[in-house]
Amino acid sequence: MSTIRKNRIKEKLNQGKVTTTLMGLANADQIDQIGPENFDGVWLEAEHGGIDFADISDLTRACDLWGKTSITRVHQNEEGVIYRTLDRGSQGICVPHVNTVEEAKNVVDAGKFAPIGKRGMATSRQGYGVNDYFLKANDESLLIVLIEDIIAVENLDEILKVDHIDVFFVAPNDLASTMGYIGRSTDKVVQNVIDKTLLKISKSGRTSGALVTNQNVEHYKNLGVKFLATNITPWVTSGLKEFSNKLGN
Repeated sequence: MSTIRKNRIKEKLNQGKVTTTLMGLANADQIDQIGPENFDGVWLEAEHGGIDFADISDLTRACDLWGKTSITRVHQNEEGVIYRTLDRGSQGICVPHVNTVEEAKNVVDAGKFAPIGKRGMATSRQGYGVNDYFLKANDESLLIVLIEDIIAVENLDEILKVDHIDVFFVAPNDLASTMGYIGRSTDKVVQNVIDKTLLKISKSGRTSGALVTNQNVEHYKNLGVKFLATNITPWVTSGLKEFSNKLGN
């Protein structure tokens, strides 16, 4: 009998450790190529990217191969979308624009089997050969909600009371837009709101998440952020610029 795969990020978060998730990996070959490196999870982009249900099994299988947690950001807070993504093999789900208690509860209802939620009773790819899958799956599924609208910040005290959400991720760009700072997520006013929101999440005893870079990662760690997500694209572009400069181009 097979045993359910451990969710690396969830396990580390439960131990109070900091985790790193990489964004910008678009296919299974890229996940394989970078799989041996020291990071915890892969962010699969199904909201703004091209990933569809048919792609999820191969992408998450590559994550499984290297012991990385697969996290799929879906495009809407809809029960069928959430549990179908989990059924295809994703170990984690990230839901955008969660602005109210009711919306947060919907994520839990869709992402957890009874008695916690209402997820449809179908075996995920993660459950093949696991006889007690329905009894173990809730412990290994990672639920992330995006706090990315100013209304969510205003409702945060109530949202934080919803159990079984693992990470409350403060997303900068949409938040800036809803504050009237379109394309200006690094503005001091926006950054102050982000910092205060992250501190509130951490001080409440819940886990905060943030989008980080090489330049600001220490700042966010000092705010108590345990779920750190970073995009690999700046690393690639900066490396190319350095290479080109050495060639005199």
